[in-house]
Amino acid sequence: MPDEPRTTCRTPTRGRDGVTNIPTWKYEAVRAAILAAVRDAGAEGLAFKELSGEVESRLAADDLARLGSVVWHVTTVKLNMEVEGELVRLEGRGPQRLAAA
Repeated sequence: MPDEPRTTCRTPTRGRDGVTNIPTWKYEAVRAAILAAVRDAGAEGLAFKELSGEVESRLAADDLARLGSVVWHVTTVKLNMEVEGELVRLEGRGPQRLAAA
């Protein structure tokens, strides 16, 4: 719907100045699921490769049906959450791990 409220998402990647606008209901649903997943993971954080599956398992079936690509939305919202200071990438070698800020 063109008139529905939208949330602007940014990326922490240097040299990438573009923004993406997604419907606010999608942003809020995915954001809440991401926060729950990383908080449940504890101090060692959650591997980024596991994040989409965790989010998918936490969303209602009707939201999933209307969402579109779960992986794309998770990545877009996750990057904005890093910009906003809600998520941090844990230091260390190996696959990216995330924790709540």
